Order: sequence, then C-alpha cells, then structure tokens
Amino acid sequence: MARKRTPKLLAGYTHHNKVKLVHGGHDYFSLLEERIEKARTTIHLQTYIYEDDETGKRVAEALKRAAQRGVKVFILLDGYASQALPAAFIKDWKASGIHFRWFWPLFKSRRFYLGRRMHHKVFVTDGAYGLTGGVNISDRYNDTPTQKAWLDRALFVEGEAALKLHIICNYMWRKAYYTQGANVDITDRLPGIQPSEECLVRVRRNDWVMRQLQISKSYVEMFRTATSHITIMSSYFLPGKLLRKQMSLASKRGVAIKVIMGGVSDVRVARLAEQYMYRWLFRNKIEIYEYQETVLHAKMAAYDGAWVTVGSYNVNRISAYASVELNMDVRDAAFARSVEQELDTLIREHCVQVTPESFSRHSSLLKKILQRLAYQSIRLIFFLFTFYFRQEKAH
Repeated sequence: MARKRTPKLLAGYTHHNKVKLVHGGHDYFSLLEERIEKARTTIHLQTYIYEDDETGKRVAEALKRAAQRGVKVFILLDGYASQALPAAFIKDWKASGIHFRWFWPLFKSRRFYLGRRMHHKVFVTDGAYGLTGGVNISDRYNDTPTQKAWLDRALFVEGEAALKLHIICNYMWRKAYYTQGANVDITDRLPGIQPSEECLVRVRRNDWVMRQLQISKSYVEMFRTATSHITIMSSYFLPGKLLRKQMSLASKRGVAIKVIMGGVSDVRVARLAEQYMYRWLFRNKIEIYEYQETVLHAKMAAYDGAWVTVGSYNVNRISAYASVELNMDVRDAAFARSVEQELDTLIREHCVQVTPESFSRHSSLLKKILQRLAYQSIRLIFFLFTFYFRQEKAH
C-alpha cells in the first residue's frame, strides 16, 4: 500500500503539545524561575544577552540552587553581546556546579565582532518544557520598580516540541566555538511528557552557515498561503528583496497586511531606516502601526486565524543570514485566534496608525535625507555581513 503523503503545510510539525503565549516582563521571568525550581534532570539556557543586574542575579541564584540539588545546568551565551558579564559572575556559576560556555564569533572587541552571533533565546527543562522568544536576561526585559519592560513575547511549550528544543540545545552546546573545561555527558534519560491534547508545533531555525533557513521559509510560506489577513509585529523591520516581493504579491491578491513597529527605538539608525521603508509599505497598501509605550522588541506573526510564529527572528537580512535564530510555529486555530485578538487589542489601545497623510506632514526634507542615509547605511552593513558569510560558505 502506498504511504499517505503528509500535506506540505504540515511538514515538520509535532503533534502532542500544549502552548501558551507569554508576555515579556514579570510574566516571563516568573515562569522562568518557576520552571527552574521544578526542574528534575536538566536545564539549558542559551541567550544573546545576559547582564549582571537585578534580573540577572535573580535568575543566576535560581540556576545555582538547581545545580546544587543535582540538576545538570548548561548555560551558553553569545560571546559578543554578553561579553560584559563579569568573570567573577561566571566563576560563581562554575563553583556552584553549573556548566558554562561561550558561543564565540571569529573576532570580537568591545565595539565590533566578525562571525555568527547566537541571537536565539531558548530555555528548556527536562526535555519537556521550553520557552523561546525575544526575551534576554536583563532588567530591560523585566518589569522593575523604576521601569516597564520592553514589549516582548515568548512561547511556552510542553511536550514533543520541547524535546526538539532540548536536542537543538545539546547540539549547540557541543558545537560552541569556544569551550572551557572537559566535555560533559548531557545524554541523560529524560522524564518526558506527552500532553493529551493535540497542538501542532514545529521548531524552526535560521543558521545560514549551517544551511538552515527554516524561519525565512516560514515567512515566505505565510505570505504565499494567507488568503485573508496577516499581522506582523517586529522590531528592526527591514525585509529583504524576497520577503518584500512576497508581501507585495499577497497584498495584490487582497490579503490585508498590518505591521506593528516601534514608535520608540533603542537603535536610532534602525528607526530611521524603518521609516524610509514606510513609503514602500504605503505603495503596497500595507497598514503601519507604531507601538508607543516602551521599546518594541517582540518578533512574531500570525495569519488567517490559523497560524502563529514566535521567536528571536527579526524581519531583516541580519537575522536571515548572519545570526543563529530560533522560532516556533504553531498551527492551531484556537491559539491563533487568541493571539490575533491580543494583537488587535494592542493595535487599538497602545498603537498609533501611521497613514501616508500623517507621515507626509511630519517628513521634512532633512528627515527624508536622514532616513535615506540610514537605510543605505543599514543596507551596506547587511551586504557586508551576508557577503562575508557567502564567502565563508563557499570555502
């Protein structure tokens, strides 16, 4: 009997999962600490930025307690973005039994690096519970007495997809560019869980050097498949030629596309470059909304009340070609509808729509020049990064 083919849109999904969308700030870090305290066998934490501030210290204390009760704790940090973490902080981890490594670029200094950056933010316990999104370990991403957290989102998963995350973290740990200390056996038997409900989840990676472009393909699939509507929330939104083409084609066939970007940005040049893109978005009948309250750092998209992606991937060429990124895609109607309702509420209550008329009123000649210069500068940086990686892959 011929085997039944898996529909293309369902390829790569695991079935037995339970998911929850998690807000950055207090919700995220409360859940993170809860899962650390409940871990039984293993913890993987891999993140881009880890800072020695109040939030970093709280998470560090929870991780040390886990290690001291016999949980194997593995921490992998990006060697550029987390390089300010004091040596004494790391030494304290190791003294507590935590296994630590850097993911190193080929060359780094305080202001420059050359090579891949590990941009994903992944946390897994016992191969059964996982968190991934855009949240780094820092006060900027947490709610503190003096400031509100940056707007961010993560996906919490229980079940088969969490085991996939565990396997990826194992791989990243072993392949880290720089290691300290002896190799550690991380293949222990895991307790595992299998939720009774069915929710389709797939783990998606972008690591161009390792020939992984899964997240980019997920976005292309979204633009090609959507029939009704798409909502994208993205910091540093500068889509390359391929995604712009797919967005334009989707809009032309009647798909309503909304993009939520930050009205406040931590990177001034990126903000100006985004604004230069507005005219292209207007020409393609794509609606623009700017979040006003804090810095927008979330990276997610949803379409047709059917599908959602959440993770570390920014819609630009750095995430596509120069970073190690990780998202999770969820194909579940009830979850997708709830996420879209939340995005609609965010737009209605916390965003300002930018129209061609309002944008034109605030666009002086000087602003137009600065926006163009910023956009061309960012394009040059992207070209240099992607050219370098094309050369590296060719060799």
